[in-house]
Amino acid sequence: MADWQGICEFLAVVETGSFTKASKRIGASTAHISRQVAMLEERLNTRLLFRTTRRVSTTEEGAIYYQHCRMLADGLKEAESAVTQMHETPNGHIKLTAPVTYGEKVLMPLILDFMAQYPEILIEVELTNATLDLVDSSCDVALRLGRLTDSSMVCRRLATRRLIVCGSPEYLIKSGTPHTLSELSQHNCLRGQHDYWRFREDGKERSVRVRGTLRCNSGIALLDAATRGQGLIQLPDYYLHEALASGAVVKVLNAYQDMEEGIWALFPHRQLQPLRVKLLVDFLALQLAKANGV
Repeated sequence: MADWQGICEFLAVVETGSFTKASKRIGASTAHISRQVAMLEERLNTRLLFRTTRRVSTTEEGAIYYQHCRMLADGLKEAESAVTQMHETPNGHIKLTAPVTYGEKVLMPLILDFMAQYPEILIEVELTNATLDLVDSSCDVALRLGRLTDSSMVCRRLATRRLIVCGSPEYLIKSGTPHTLSELSQHNCLRGQHDYWRFREDGKERSVRVRGTLRCNSGIALLDAATRGQGLIQLPDYYLHEALASGAVVKVLNAYQDMEEGIWALFPHRQLQPLRVKLLVDFLALQLAKANGV
């Protein structure tokens, strides 16, 4: 296994930014760390690190080599963990964050079912519409809805959602049912944080500016207003299942529905997932797929 020599030392230096700190992490002398990295560079015939009296940084080649070595080291840890965890009872602590309404309506009932199966796993849930930094907040996993913007996170798609436009039968009788996007200008559109609703027309995404007498950052409040005949709303489908099933609201503009968006589980970059986290995410994926009829 000579090809592995120096790699652990190299990773430690890059991640701590110091030969001294790397030596403390590994439990070896600074001289040993320096010698192993030097031998690694000699074997590769490539300079991996810039060394000054104040700091250590990677060369361009070193940065590329680090990314590959980090994945290999994580893979080895995961292989070892997969074997040892086969004989363990799932336990420990999971911290999870999710948007408020989705968490209350969809996620929490599933988490309670999961906890009934795994009573030794402790779960801390922070429901917030703020986008928490997973590392700073010490979260093991975050559920995010729609389009992802942070490419530094490892993600897994659990389910999908659609944006649906609907109104109460009473409102549609009074104001008419829109059949084209241009007709939205004639309707009272109850808005959330944005003045635009998203659609798909002729295979292309289209944003339509809407106006109305109510703006509110609560989807539940907007749904309540719509069921009272106040106007049209555009909300994710998980808000609307019960109201649509009871007939309190009716879908409109079905031909212009935007494409499905992902519901994602996000993990801190390169974080090795413990068995308890994998079990929870697998459970959520399975239950959400059942709910969607997959």
